[in-house]
Amino acid sequence: MIDVAIATNRLTEDPDEPTLTEALARAGVRAVLAAWDDEHVDWSSFAATVIRSTWDYPLHYDEFVAWARSVEHLVNPGDVVVWNTDKRYLDDLAARGVPTIETTYAPRGADASFPDGDFVVKPTVGGGSRGAKRFSSRDADAARAHVDALAAQGCLAMVQPYVGTVATFGETDVVVIDGEVSHAVRKHAPINLEVTDTPSGPVSVQRVEPSSAERAVAAATLAAVPFASPLCFARVDLVATASGPTVIEVELVEPFLFLDHGDAAADRLARAIARRAAR
Repeated sequence: MIDVAIATNRLTEDPDEPTLTEALARAGVRAVLAAWDDEHVDWSSFAATVIRSTWDYPLHYDEFVAWARSVEHLVNPGDVVVWNTDKRYLDDLAARGVPTIETTYAPRGADASFPDGDFVVKPTVGGGSRGAKRFSSRDADAARAHVDALAAQGCLAMVQPYVGTVATFGETDVVVIDGEVSHAVRKHAPINLEVTDTPSGPVSVQRVEPSSAERAVAAATLAAVPFASPLCFARVDLVATASGPTVIEVELVEPFLFLDHGDAAADRLARAIARRAAR
């Protein structure tokens, strides 16, 4: 069997891991779980390394990026990791015509500008709702203080309008494997008017069939990613706006892929990994 490393973290278990490991075995691949920051792992000894649950990387960003650059046969590749772990990639997508949530950036509170209505302030490097806070239009002073608090942690703040349909309709996450839409889920994970320092999971998740408009935006998004395609896996997170499905985030590094919500999704992913490991 081909040996493939599954890059994880030391603290959090990945609910997708057993499903993927079993699917990889069916595809002739032995999965070896290893923490990305384990100095004793010889990554060069594997046919490929697949990033999965490296969800602690925002706390060790420089080290994680250096690690990704150093690993040969990384899935998805190191250049993709560097680009996608900083949410300023949204500017690149918008410049290529992809509908994205309007986003501004502020290195300190005095530099921040806020949209009318509720808005969200969060770090450009982060996961889940870590460091994210929702504010009302009356809370500019508190929002500037939060920008400064993020800056004190070495983080650049980003500001986005809060999209109300996230709490009502939900967010549609389209999972793409080897360039083809595999499945999609709709999740409800509204950001409360409270600071949260740890990632929070979605309130609810249900399998859905992505609409033709959602499929089109997902395809346009991945076509605009400035790297060779198709990528092994991707997740395009969309919110409903007056102008149609709009990208709020693109996950190309360590997305939770909701493998149990797609028919044979784990096997599709395992075959995609096996093809790359065999190159």
